[in-house]
Amino acid sequence: MMNHEKMMERLKTNIKAKRFEHSLGVEYTAACLAYVHGADVEKARIAGLLHDCAKGIPTKEKLEKALKHGLPVNSFEKNNPDLLHAKLGAYYARYKYEIKDIDILNAITYHTTGRPDMSLLEKIIYVADYIEPNRKPIDELDIIRKEAFIDLNICIVHILKNTLEYLESTNTDIDIMTQKTYEYYVSNE
Repeated sequence: MMNHEKMMERLKTNIKAKRFEHSLGVEYTAACLAYVHGADVEKARIAGLLHDCAKGIPTKEKLEKALKHGLPVNSFEKNNPDLLHAKLGAYYARYKYEIKDIDILNAITYHTTGRPDMSLLEKIIYVADYIEPNRKPIDELDIIRKEAFIDLNICIVHILKNTLEYLESTNTDIDIMTQKTYEYYVSNE
């Protein structure tokens, strides 16, 4: 695996400065959550740092790159190729940043939509991406940040509920995985 300093240098050249700042915020938040919830702090740092490593790819190229690399692409992603940054991010983490750990790769893959029955690391990255300190204020963010350090499942339900309500209020299509994740965690709360 590539050392942390080299990862940071490579990442800095592949995404915009604001996105890099966000990635550092997710790395920091993920490390804190990992420490509190008993997860591997170093794995959380790596997944947090690299979660958006493919975000800098222009929207029109995301779909063609995903298909070129043989990544599974559903019809929703075909119509909303920006969502493919997560799957492409996991691919790049593996092949450009030398990450072999499947839990880290899955955490990157599902950091946008979540998925039913996420691993502890997947939950941490999903939550850290939403609550990191550089985020613009979102309704109930202060409550969600507190929940993150007490009960990740309750926090995930809260994030998903807010996300789904926002998407519905803006008449934005909803990825089926986000809906399935919400239903799973509501029924298992």
